[in-house]
Amino acid sequence: MNNAEVREAAAQLFPGGVNSPVRSFRSVGGAPVAIVRGEGPYVFDADGKRYVDYIAAFGPLILGHANAAVVAAIETAARAGTAFGALTPGEVELGRRLTAATGLERVRFVNSGTEATMTAIRLARAATGRDVIVKFDGCYHGHADGLLVKAGSGVATLGLSDSAGVPQAIAGLTAVLPYNDVEALRTWFEEHGQETAAVIVESAAANMGLVPPSEAFLAALQLIPREHGALLIADEVITGFRLRYGLSELLPRADISCLGKIIGAGLPVGAFGGRAELMALLAPSGPVYQAGTLSGNPLVMAAGAAMLDALADGTVYRRVEELARHLEDALRAAIRRAEAPASVTRMGSMVTLFFRPAPPVDYAQARESDTAAFARFHRAMLERGCMLPPSQFETWFVSAAHSEAEIDATARAAHEAMREAVL
Repeated sequence: MNNAEVREAAAQLFPGGVNSPVRSFRSVGGAPVAIVRGEGPYVFDADGKRYVDYIAAFGPLILGHANAAVVAAIETAARAGTAFGALTPGEVELGRRLTAATGLERVRFVNSGTEATMTAIRLARAATGRDVIVKFDGCYHGHADGLLVKAGSGVATLGLSDSAGVPQAIAGLTAVLPYNDVEALRTWFEEHGQETAAVIVESAAANMGLVPPSEAFLAALQLIPREHGALLIADEVITGFRLRYGLSELLPRADISCLGKIIGAGLPVGAFGGRAELMALLAPSGPVYQAGTLSGNPLVMAAGAAMLDALADGTVYRRVEELARHLEDALRAAIRRAEAPASVTRMGSMVTLFFRPAPPVDYAQARESDTAAFARFHRAMLERGCMLPPSQFETWFVSAAHSEAEIDATARAAHEAMREAVL
């Protein structure tokens, strides 16, 4: 089937023709691209067109597509069986790597980042005996009901449902504060500290585009909740093992840390962990229930071990940061040449081009971006063989499979696409 045939068939099978909303390309005014394979820094669509890929499965493919060591590990594991619903040596092997790299005393494997954050919140509520959770506007922590919440009116308020099917009784247990706002955090805890179980935050916001945390905000996160007996949950689903080997170290005093698909080389997996006495509250040791038939799946564990082995000496991180800096410089040059009202943010191998004159510091500023200009830029880049995340509010990812040749090709495309975007 070609792209059009895949789209037509999918439209008859799946709501909106996709199995995850961003794949629809609706926010960039285009049609979904059907990807049939990936190789190194490239993906190939059903029409046979090749693209330099900066989606990287939304982050985990730091080694690029179809890495030989990862593929070999999956093939070997598959020959021994694809699922058991029982304890396996593979869980122990990957668990050892995770605890050694992160300093987490105990971890639990789940099947997604959503499961990790959802269960971390349940654990925090059990540990504190409190119900209310604090999150920050523009941070995404998965699609559990209590996290699909938008800010209410006022600087520090209980949240409002952000999705049909989420009862206000559940949404109202989540407070939504402005990101990077120390005073809003302090005010919330002065007024509601005794009812707040935990604060959950992306260690670096990467779902409103890439918006780095300020040093003052990071310091306040690690101090203010603790002063009021609340826990801090660091959502490292994107940043963990992407910015460095292990946790990002942006929030070293977090009580619970959540990890995502990078620890399974892009296969479906999540994990969360913390101090041994806190994690002991989980069943079967304690009263907090969590379970998953496919948790610790042998194929995922083998892929994750191969991935972490490839990352452990730090060489990959130095290389991807060098490439991402090259991309950042190229985008800035394209902005200057086109005299475009745009800006670039980068942390390690994570990059976002914002169509606003200065990088945002919170979601309110990120929403000021010219999404129509981004849509024009996205379409122009796609035509020139560059696959970008199909939303202004998603982060781009550079992999170790990219080379200067791919970055240079992207730079040439960006210079042309920027002129089209700002017309």
